[in-house]
Amino acid sequence: MRNFSFILLILGGLLAFSSVFVVTEGQRAIVMLFSKVQKDSQDNAVVYEPGLHFKVPFFSQVRHLDARIQTLDGAPDRFVTSEKKDLIVDSFVKWRVSDFSNFYLRARGDKQYAETLLQQKVNNGLRTNFGSRTIKEIVSGERSELMLEALAQASESAQELGIEVLDVRVKQINLPNEVSNSIFQRMRAERTAVAKEHRSEGQEKAETIRAEVDRRVTVMLADAERNARTVRGEGDAEAANIYASAYNKDPEFFGFIRSLEAYKKTFTSKSDVMVLSPDSEFFDYMKQKQAK
Repeated sequence: MRNFSFILLILGGLLAFSSVFVVTEGQRAIVMLFSKVQKDSQDNAVVYEPGLHFKVPFFSQVRHLDARIQTLDGAPDRFVTSEKKDLIVDSFVKWRVSDFSNFYLRARGDKQYAETLLQQKVNNGLRTNFGSRTIKEIVSGERSELMLEALAQASESAQELGIEVLDVRVKQINLPNEVSNSIFQRMRAERTAVAKEHRSEGQEKAETIRAEVDRRVTVMLADAERNARTVRGEGDAEAANIYASAYNKDPEFFGFIRSLEAYKKTFTSKSDVMVLSPDSEFFDYMKQKQAK
């Protein structure tokens, strides 16, 4: 009897434990009874809020679903513009589950599977919007409008999955590598041509400035040479006047001084040799000294 009571106690504990389930904060739950979603009297799926709840033991299965806002940040995809130009677009999507019953039925309650389906729907909307615009329109002014239209299309198509799309954002738009390289090479060639043009203009201006400076230097040297010659001529004239004045005062003494200067300039070294006749006028003052 005691063993039977113990067994009943254990069975009662197992029954109570299997009848209770907990939904944590940030989650919702649906209950599957005989592999079917448990519904209310109005044939709507019963969604359990966070808290402690009861279910039919042993025959019910609880499926917990994340009710928080999710971020779908997939790999960049290739889109074609209206100009038939390829673009590599990196985007992300903010979404959350709005209809848990539908989400479980359509996406099997699997987040990864749901994001795969959602990514296809978002890319279809982006592909439509990119295909109706040029690269200039996308980059310059219609990017916000493009994202709003993509959000509207994604929200409408995601309703069948029980998903509410909150935001669609384009993070980055790039050209494919082969196109980027060709554009870079063309830009580099253009910049090189501009640099060469600026360099040639600079060299031309440098030559002009250098020629102007050389001309000014030549003019300044010519003026200096002319002024020097003028001053030298004036000095020579002044010296000639002084010599003439001195000569007029004492011609004999002036002649003697000039002869001494001639002797000095002539005999500057012991090895100097001069052949003159004895009666040359060069030795007039020497002969006069000997005569005296």
